[in-house]
Amino acid sequence: MRFSRKKVIPQIISLSLALGLAGCGSKDVEKPASQIAAKVNSGEISVHQINYVLSRASAGASKPEMAPKIRREILDRLIDQELAVEQAVGKKLDRSPDVLMAVENARREILARAYIEQLTAAMDKPTIDEAKKYYSENPQLFAERRIYNIQEIVVPATAGVTEELREMLDTEKPMESIANWLKGKGIKFAAGSATRSAEQIPLELLPKIHPLKVGQGLIIQNPQSVTVMRLAAAQSVPVSEEAALPRIQQFLGNQRASEAAKQQFKELKSKAKITYMGEFADMDTGTASQSGSTPAMAQATDVRALKSKADIGVEKGVAALK
Repeated sequence: MRFSRKKVIPQIISLSLALGLAGCGSKDVEKPASQIAAKVNSGEISVHQINYVLSRASAGASKPEMAPKIRREILDRLIDQELAVEQAVGKKLDRSPDVLMAVENARREILARAYIEQLTAAMDKPTIDEAKKYYSENPQLFAERRIYNIQEIVVPATAGVTEELREMLDTEKPMESIANWLKGKGIKFAAGSATRSAEQIPLELLPKIHPLKVGQGLIIQNPQSVTVMRLAAAQSVPVSEEAALPRIQQFLGNQRASEAAKQQFKELKSKAKITYMGEFADMDTGTASQSGSTPAMAQATDVRALKSKADIGVEKGVAALK
């Protein structure tokens, strides 16, 4: 595996966030020779640092014979990082307000993530029976999984032509005819098509698309737009229960952990004394929580962007099954 300089620089930056804090003060502690992988001027790089990067990068899943090469490549990246750190300190960049703020933000993120990981580590893992139940309750994602080619036309809700569009869709007018009709009315619209697998479609929309036969369609309305969708083609690509169960368990575990963390922060906020200051003092604190109440359909006005928050988790859960 070869490194280009353009790729190394971002890796150095990310490694700085991951290792910089853990390495603070490391030069003041003498390490046994067996723990030192390399000396760079007055600095040292330990075997523990290499192992840490290896574990965070999931490189351990590579073939065993590749391990020495991968460890050497990580060491070379750490050497580049150490050289960059030395130059930054020499130029007193470590005293820059922006750098100090970035380090503090990284510290806070690491601590918050560590707390959440500790909070969720002791949780019961989803059982095989729970995974089987999810598999059977969501056939459109697994046993009856399909890949859809969907055509769409999106018009502003203010155009006031929803009923006409619905009638043309129900009478199976070609999408080209609908587009020409809109042009004749002088109504601006956007048209396109996209191919999406079941897990790439929002869960709230998938039950409406799954039963469609080729040529059939539906109308999606929200305050901003009206979308005419038609199924142009579909291909059955099922996922077996055996292949799906491990991924479903992982997805359900992530979902459970997310809910637990959300509940924990809700309790912490209820007990904490939080006072909004300055420009935030007069803001309506309920606005943020209310913003999440947007109807699910309003999030799916464009086939090219059909992905809800709930769907992201499922997509990650079954992506490897394709």
